[in-house]
Amino acid sequence: MQWLTCCPLLQEVRHHLLDIVHPSEEYSVGQFYEDARQATRDILDSGHVPIVAGGTGLYLRWFIYGKPDVPKACLEITSEVHAQLEDYQQKGYWDAAVQLVVEAGDQKAQSLATNDWYRLRRSLEIIKSSGLPPSAFQIPYDSFKDQLNSAVANCSCDLSSSSNGVQEGQLKDLDYNFICFFLSSQRLDLYRSIDFRCEDMLTGSDGILSEAKWLLDIGLLPNTNSATRAIGYRQAMDYLLKCREQGGSSAKDFFAFLSEFQKASRNFAKKQMTWFRNELIYHWLDASKPLDKVLNFIHDAYQSQSSSLMVPESLRMKKDLSNRREVAELKAYRTRNRYFATREDCADLLTWIRTEV
Repeated sequence: MQWLTCCPLLQEVRHHLLDIVHPSEEYSVGQFYEDARQATRDILDSGHVPIVAGGTGLYLRWFIYGKPDVPKACLEITSEVHAQLEDYQQKGYWDAAVQLVVEAGDQKAQSLATNDWYRLRRSLEIIKSSGLPPSAFQIPYDSFKDQLNSAVANCSCDLSSSSNGVQEGQLKDLDYNFICFFLSSQRLDLYRSIDFRCEDMLTGSDGILSEAKWLLDIGLLPNTNSATRAIGYRQAMDYLLKCREQGGSSAKDFFAFLSEFQKASRNFAKKQMTWFRNELIYHWLDASKPLDKVLNFIHDAYQSQSSSLMVPESLRMKKDLSNRREVAELKAYRTRNRYFATREDCADLLTWIRTEV
């Protein structure tokens, strides 16, 4: 699954946690925590410095602050819950399954994303294992909130809008000394890059549509597990299922799929920015600046081990839209495709769909 995960083709520096789970398997934030922390220990034991790169806010939050002390279900309970919910899942009775879990004791099950069967099963497992809903267990991040709020109160600047994050020395009792950076670009440039990236993933014979076809061929359906809920695969699988039903695709249907893919990706980026805006441990850097300057600043920040890290004005990324013009430009934003601008541009893809899908 190369395209959506952006797996590096050349690894001058060793990468970890790539291609470790088959797409048919579930992969949770708890599993990531265990795998990532083990990789961190291995890297440190080898005398190197781990660089954690990613964009999933919850996974990074658990990695930094720790995971909740939620009981692990025994095999007997896991099997019982699977059997209890299996019929609901096979028949597509999501709402009824949610109601079952709500009645078992987890009111917050109603807020789960539709067809997130993994989290629904996990909620029921926790209830059966402990007699308590998942929300009853303390999340380590919450215990650091007072420290964060105190750091903000004692800071002369407004960290909620400043590009400078909470200093590592202001958070006590973390397992490691983290120096955290959030790299982004101006919103309009970011949206254009996302739209172009979505197009890139559709070019060639081995793009995301080919990978989505493979997922369907091994028996997976969109929005049913971790891989098929991912933005890109979900839209591509839905599109290819429609193509199979119709015996092909029109250019209109292809452009509708591409537009939905791009919109979902931009919306996710917007949610990421909202999430990390509230994560005060991050220093915001403008990724549109020369790469060598950004990397040199990060390198120097690590080497200096300073307790007072300030992002220079030349590299600062604003957390919020600063003027009405930017807001107006975003509202007026329209996608302008680079590769797929006309019906003729998607002719080869439509032929592939008609003959291969």
